[in-house]
Amino acid sequence: MKQSLTLGKVTKFIGIAGLLETIKDLFTGNLDKEDFKNFLRKVIMPLASVFLFFAVWYFGAKSLHDIEADRLIKKALVEQGPAEAEKVRACIESGEKTCQPNSLPSPAQVWGAYQTLLADHYVIRADKKAFIEKTAVLNAKRVANGEAAIVYTGRPSFVDQIFTSIITVFAGFLLALFIAVPIGIIIGLSETLRSSVNWLIQIFKPVSPVVWFLLVFMIVKTFAKNSDADSAFIICFISVGLCSMWATLVNTAMGVSSVDKDYINVAKVLKLGPMQKIFKVILPSSLPLIFTGLRITLSVAWMVLIAIELLAQSPGLGSFVWEEFQNGANDSNSKIIAAMFVIGIIGFMLDRIMLTIQKMVSFNKNDGI
Repeated sequence: MKQSLTLGKVTKFIGIAGLLETIKDLFTGNLDKEDFKNFLRKVIMPLASVFLFFAVWYFGAKSLHDIEADRLIKKALVEQGPAEAEKVRACIESGEKTCQPNSLPSPAQVWGAYQTLLADHYVIRADKKAFIEKTAVLNAKRVANGEAAIVYTGRPSFVDQIFTSIITVFAGFLLALFIAVPIGIIIGLSETLRSSVNWLIQIFKPVSPVVWFLLVFMIVKTFAKNSDADSAFIICFISVGLCSMWATLVNTAMGVSSVDKDYINVAKVLKLGPMQKIFKVILPSSLPLIFTGLRITLSVAWMVLIAIELLAQSPGLGSFVWEEFQNGANDSNSKIIAAMFVIGIIGFMLDRIMLTIQKMVSFNKNDGI
């Protein structure tokens, strides 16, 4: 009996097993009304929304494809005559990639483009590995002689660009954290200081990432002249950090300023020093709001990164999207949409990570969104 109860707890803990059990109860009529409502809300409705999304996408893409195909056929008819128009029609209907209209790709085309990008990644990775093995002996000699090693200069793969963007956004996020949290604490401790610098925060908070990029570009280029540093990466992560730090700064200041006065009085009674008061009383009480700000900062950082990478020519997802747009190949639109989904999924995962950390340090254990 005890073993059966333990097994039941494990089954409930495992989501898939619980879902299978719920489906079984649904078809055997053992599911009560409240569980049935939960099943509809948490399983059926999300699945229905996914199906509806892909259905709208598929039929919308097909409609746009047909409109663009008719336009190409009419153009050929007007400019080159009925014979050429019939050739264009036959080519489009055959599915030949070279003559397909350049419109919104279908879900199947996007999935095919994603698989192509992964296949390209494996090819590039193999080439890079072969290059490293081929130049290993030569590079060892060059390094021994005090010369720079020969590095692989081939184009980065789609997966490489994803990792470049993730590294850049985390560097920018850390910069925002190290700037915004200390300043937010200082501002939050003084009402006079808070009112004095509020105008500065309100002016710089809504500034576009493009403007931050240009400002950082001016400064970094001055210091990076005759330097071997990767100026594109430096410009990107500093721009991302400065653009996204404001939510953390405001939330930190708000959290510090709203600490319960009873806690402050207890700190006075215990005769805690200024730093002890900050680290033992003020910061623990402010953590929920600080992490809310950090969660917003990370989301904003990921969102603005793509535009900043595009401008800085950094080899990340922003450059990938722009290069595919400029390329204008038959599968460029599909690759752009595939990149859009990857960007969205990574952004969602980053938000979930921050939400999990926020729950660990917060007194409010709500599910969040």
